[in-house]
Amino acid sequence: MDRTARHSETRYGNRPTMKDVAARAGVGLKTVSRVVNSEPGVTPDTERRVQEAIEALGFRRNDSARVLRKGRTASIGLVLEDLADPFYGPLSRAVEEVARAHGALLINGSSAEDPEREQELVLALCARRVDGLIVIPAGDDHRYLEPEIKAGIATVFVDRPAGHVDVDMVLSDSFGGSREGVAHLIAHGHRRIGFIGDQPRIHTATERLRGYHAAMTDAGITVEDGWVSLGSTEPERVRTAAEEMLSGPEPVTALFAGNNRVTVTAVRVLAERERPVALVGFDDIELADLLGITVISQDAAAVGRTAAEHLFRRLDGADHATARVELPTTLIPRGSGELPPA
Repeated sequence: MDRTARHSETRYGNRPTMKDVAARAGVGLKTVSRVVNSEPGVTPDTERRVQEAIEALGFRRNDSARVLRKGRTASIGLVLEDLADPFYGPLSRAVEEVARAHGALLINGSSAEDPEREQELVLALCARRVDGLIVIPAGDDHRYLEPEIKAGIATVFVDRPAGHVDVDMVLSDSFGGSREGVAHLIAHGHRRIGFIGDQPRIHTATERLRGYHAAMTDAGITVEDGWVSLGSTEPERVRTAAEEMLSGPEPVTALFAGNNRVTVTAVRVLAERERPVALVGFDDIELADLLGITVISQDAAAVGRTAAEHLFRRLDGADHATARVELPTTLIPRGSGELPPA
């Protein structure tokens, strides 16, 4: 065989077909189809020859025709906010396990907290005919999804509500968790408590701030303007906010961090200070148990699993009213949230 022929035979994208398998095994195309699709009517010896040909050629079934026949792709899409965020690791894994149990493939991507990128990614998944979507939204208007939902794409929103569309939602109790965390600090003697959270357009950020205010109101504490800061979770912004709250003649004696990224920066800031400052963070962080960081923990795996189970129930024909599931959070005391005021 000359070099040109060898190159042609191994060219990328030149995949073996069922015709190639049939020719190598010395059988008809219908026989190969029966073996590939596990259909009856093939003798053991013939099936063995076909399987040997499949293995030798590296043949893989093309599911496009089956998709056209059945109207299902056996795939679902997962749109996350940030693939690097540790919260989304166990969530994504749980979704994948449920999908695998249903014989489906999971395709995921990140919106990078950009509403336009979220819409672009969601519609790209729809164009690839995924059967369903699980979306952690970056935007607050999801009417662009209405034609896809009407066309039969099952959809579940996670962590934050959908905007202007009626779909299933699975959330954590951000309000209740924040309220419990701040009340925990108050119970340990703190009355000057700072809150550093994410951007105010984000549902979880506003819910956690609402929980903070509720706990302070319950205790009869008036919140001063300088005790609250919402914005980017970039370390520079969080550090500036924390240092401002911790300075002056009457600094805060405790901090409540609105998410795991804020908590990480807060830990670094507090480690540089001689005076002890109490800290409770929303979301667990890596090594928090070793560092003694008190947190309000979300069960990310339970969130992902619940969302995926709802999605597959819809795909299996469930026609009940849309559901809003709110999963509880858990306070994990480890030491930082139990420090008394200095």
